[in-house]
Amino acid sequence: MELKSDYRIRPAGQAEIRPALLMKQQAWREAYGHLRDESFFTACENNFEAEVAWWERGIASGAEFFIAELADGTIIGLAGGTPVIDEDRDTGVEIELGMLYVLSPLYGTGLGEHLMETVLSQRDALVWVIEKNARARAFYRKHGFIADGTGEELTGSWAGLREIRMVRKRG
Repeated sequence: MELKSDYRIRPAGQAEIRPALLMKQQAWREAYGHLRDESFFTACENNFEAEVAWWERGIASGAEFFIAELADGTIIGLAGGTPVIDEDRDTGVEIELGMLYVLSPLYGTGLGEHLMETVLSQRDALVWVIEKNARARAFYRKHGFIADGTGEELTGSWAGLREIRMVRKRG
């Protein structure tokens, strides 16, 4: 897929939840396929309706996430941020990039950066990244994020992986 200038980024509404989550499922397979087995993705896909309901409740209560879409409405990326939780207040930042996904054929096109900056608006921020996801770590380093030494072992369906916290300070 070649990225053309005819895409736009906009806040997602209720109507975009299902297609955005289907795109996210594909992006997860592309980003985490080397880290998780098929049963992980099958379980995620089997939980689709519950995830849709969770996102519907979030948007109804004021949460916002952004989608990147082609002129024909095909969703090719998504991103969202949240205020940092109490445990991350030690970073001195107020926003966490909670998700950023683009389809793999669009890696390196600038779409990920565009989505990220739509959410963060050049603010100081943090992101939690799977330590073994070298591509994501490199992307965030390129955009000013530095691993701050904080990490945690994941549990549940993510067991066996570790997340690290990366922080970006603009000032």
